Amino acid sequence: MKPVLAIVGRPNVGKSTLFNRMTRSRDAIVADFAGLTRDRHYGDAVSDGREFIVIDTGGFEPTSESGIVHEMAKQTRQAVAEADAVLFVVDVRAGLSAQDHDIARVLRTSGKRVVLAVNKAEGMSDSPALNEFHELGLGQPMAVSAAHGQGVRSLVDAALEGFAFDDGADDAVDAAGDKPIRLAVAGRPNVGKSTLINTWLGEERLVAFDQPGTTRDAIHVPFERGGVRFELIDTAGLRRKGRVFEAVEKFSVVKTLQAIADANVVVLLLDATQGVSDQDAHIAGYILDSGRAVVVAVNKWDAVDAYQREMLERALAQRLVFLRYANVLHISARKRQGLAPLWKAIVQAHASARAKLPTPVLTRLLHEAVAHQAPKRAGAVRPKLRYAHQGGMNPPIVVIHGNALDHVTDAYKRYLEGRIRAHFGLVGTPLRIEMRSSRNPFDGDRQDAR
Repeated sequence: MKPVLAIVGRPNVGKSTLFNRMTRSRDAIVADFAGLTRDRHYGDAVSDGREFIVIDTGGFEPTSESGIVHEMAKQTRQAVAEADAVLFVVDVRAGLSAQDHDIARVLRTSGKRVVLAVNKAEGMSDSPALNEFHELGLGQPMAVSAAHGQGVRSLVDAALEGFAFDDGADDAVDAAGDKPIRLAVAGRPNVGKSTLINTWLGEERLVAFDQPGTTRDAIHVPFERGGVRFELIDTAGLRRKGRVFEAVEKFSVVKTLQAIADANVVVLLLDATQGVSDQDAHIAGYILDSGRAVVVAVNKWDAVDAYQREMLERALAQRLVFLRYANVLHISARKRQGLAPLWKAIVQAHASARAKLPTPVLTRLLHEAVAHQAPKRAGAVRPKLRYAHQGGMNPPIVVIHGNALDHVTDAYKRYLEGRIRAHFGLVGTPLRIEMRSSRNPFDGDRQDAR
């Protein structure tokens, strides 16, 4: 089993930078802002062939008793409880603070191995400035620079000392199997994305707080249900561009869009008490443009009356008409209502996105569709659709070959899409149709004759 290292410390000491350095990624948002990370963020890391898991945490304020800071502290305490060793990060430039002493007091009573990392210490491995950190009573301070990579390997070696590492046989089995389904939950701020994932997991894995913008990063959580492995992705709520004031939120928007683009399936979460807004339609449009399979879940359904439900259904039909292929589920994440049908729709959408469409079947469907309704003539030319094959999946792409296909109208493409969807039972995934006209071999001769 892989060892788990948790990175803790007060805000803005470089924890996320160290996380990115150790995982060799840019998964954690990094900027010159205090309190940027709020949830536990997991990542895989390798050092000298040794594989381990790293947990990035938010700024730890152990004495907080309420508000978002208290929720962040609960996340950090849970990360420490899960970890085999803790990397306590302090800032040599800011010096020792009372909050560092509070954190050290909690870590000393945790019973976990603690390695003290003095960050932002470029070229200061022998500096007297390190001596004051002996006051924390956590052993020898180790000078590191997460931004430049100095001292990070020695820090990891100290944290992993004494752990037994397997030969990787189990990992080879996992690699040979199917990859987990990447499931992103997207929507406006404060619609219940983190609450939904916490309900699925059965624990307060993510900070869920009655304040828009609580989640700022895209958080990845492994999960298994019914023998199927998932990677749940909680995203930051997307606001309208005019409402994105903070630079932090601009980073969050980028991470959210990346998470949607990298997902296999996206749950578009709406708030029944707020209706369907232009921003919901904007997010849905981005999901469509990304080609992701999608399930629309209307949260807080139990909090609206019959009239509000009727108006909401009308708004869905009008504003999200371009997602008419997606299932719409009514749920209550807090009360665990409607979650079983939601999972069924998610699995169905993923299966549809990766469906295999045999060439003989597609070609037969194409000929039947043309026999039932031929494409409109464009002047003296009528498009001729000869055969079709699958050009890709996730989303499925159907490539149709023939002559004069640039004259095929969008309405006729939608007609073909409907027939293909109905035959293969494709639900929850976009279906793209590409037209490829054959080149007339006599065109060149005609040009020469002229």
